[in-house]
Amino acid sequence: MKDLALHILDLVQNSLRAGAQLIEIHLVEEAGKDLLHVTVEDDGKGIPAGTLEKVMDPFYTTRTSRRVGLGLPLFEAAARRSGGSLAVTSTPGRGTRLEATFQLRHWDRPPLGDMAETILTLLAANPEVDFVYRQKLSGKEFTFDTRQIKAVLDEVPINHPEVIGYLRRELRNNVNEDG
Repeated sequence: MKDLALHILDLVQNSLRAGAQLIEIHLVEEAGKDLLHVTVEDDGKGIPAGTLEKVMDPFYTTRTSRRVGLGLPLFEAAARRSGGSLAVTSTPGRGTRLEATFQLRHWDRPPLGDMAETILTLLAANPEVDFVYRQKLSGKEFTFDTRQIKAVLDEVPINHPEVIGYLRRELRNNVNEDG
C-alpha cells in the first residue's frame, strides 16, 4: 500500500469484522524525536492469545474467503522499513490496540495520504459505528468524534449525502496530508 491512509483503512476493516462499535484512530507527530505514532484501537471481540501470536504471519488468517492475511504484516513492514515498529495488544471481549511508530523524516516512510477521504469512506459505509479521529501533526491538533456529530444530527443519519458533503469540507479544512 502506498500510503498510511490505505493501511489504516485496511486495519479498520479488521476492527469492523471484529464487531467494533467504537474505533479510534490517532496520529501523533513528535518532531523533536523524529517520530510519527499511528494508533488504531477498537472495542471489538479481541484476539485470543493463541491467535495473537500468529497475526504477523502473512499466511495466517481467520477469514474463509482467502488464505492469506497481509494487512498487519504489510503495515509492520512499512513501519520497520522506516525505522519504526508495530505492537499489537488485545483482550478477548474488550478489543484490540495497534500501535505503530515510524521515523518521521525517514525516506521510506509512506506518506500520510488522504485521511479525510478514508474517514468519510468509513462513515458512509458504517453509519452505526462510532469513530474518533485525532491528529497532532505539524503543531496543529484536530479531533473528530462521530458521537458528538450524531448527537447534533438527532434523527438525520450521519451518512446522509448533505451531511457527508458538509463533513467532507470540514475534514478537508482540518485534516493534514503529506506527500
